[in-house]
Amino acid sequence: MSALFVNQMTTIDFSYLCPERGLVGESLIVDVILNGDLNDEGMVFDFSHVKKQIKQSIDHSMDHTLLVPAACAAIEYCQEDGRIDVTLHTHELGYIQCRAPEQAITLLPLSQITPVALQPLLEQQVMADLPENVSGVELRLYPETIDGAWYHYSHGLKKHQGDCQRIAHGHRSAIQILLNNQRSESHEQDWAKRWQDIYLATREDLLTTFTVQDREYHRFGYTAQQGYFEISLLASRCYLIDTDTTVELLADHMAKTLANENPGQNVRAIAYEGFQKGAVADAQCQPSMHALLPDNQNQ
Repeated sequence: MSALFVNQMTTIDFSYLCPERGLVGESLIVDVILNGDLNDEGMVFDFSHVKKQIKQSIDHSMDHTLLVPAACAAIEYCQEDGRIDVTLHTHELGYIQCRAPEQAITLLPLSQITPVALQPLLEQQVMADLPENVSGVELRLYPETIDGAWYHYSHGLKKHQGDCQRIAHGHRSAIQILLNNQRSESHEQDWAKRWQDIYLATREDLLTTFTVQDREYHRFGYTAQQGYFEISLLASRCYLIDTDTTVELLADHMAKTLANENPGQNVRAIAYEGFQKGAVADAQCQPSMHALLPDNQNQ
């Protein structure tokens, strides 16, 4: 019996429902070990095929979907005609409701979503797609170790032709802010606080704002290539911008917002989208002429 391993083979980007935190965006790195007999080529599995085949298995199961702990008492769901409606009821965070094509929502026989709970389910999925000489698969799921600030966000990109169009998928992302080429940990922590467990939405996707039990909610919706998507949650858990929420436009939004808050300084925002990928944006806002005048001329 031999074993083949690949560290940091792929990443799973998804969102999940949690009674304590609400809608949470997450990114988990995946390490894999394959146990089995050597084939005619003297291999357990060809390295050139490992990443492609296993990544494909994971992509078709959990990646870029909303993971739902269907065994949780706070969850209600209905699956009908190729669509899933799911609602999470909480005391502190009100309710969260998502309606989407069934491929965008993954119902799991779990009471809570954790890396340890997801591991055997993914192993079973991956094992079904491996050749006969592979007798076992071991996966390790874990978040990136980030030296600095990070945030969890969920979003959907209706114009995207792939799975990013799904209205509730997300990421755990690092953020770096530079003012005049110097890292600013205080600004990084500020953005991490602003966007902790947040839903980032495009303003034009806001269908309505309504009140339930004196609490304000937003409902977003759009039709994309995979079908119609809709999500409702507390307005306080949403952050609206005027553009789409691609990582390039998020970095641009951060840079411009910080430039307006810090006139005269060169601002660089480095926004990550999950693990080891992201976008960079630069901005500067010139001080107003009024601010440049000596105090005695501002009287």
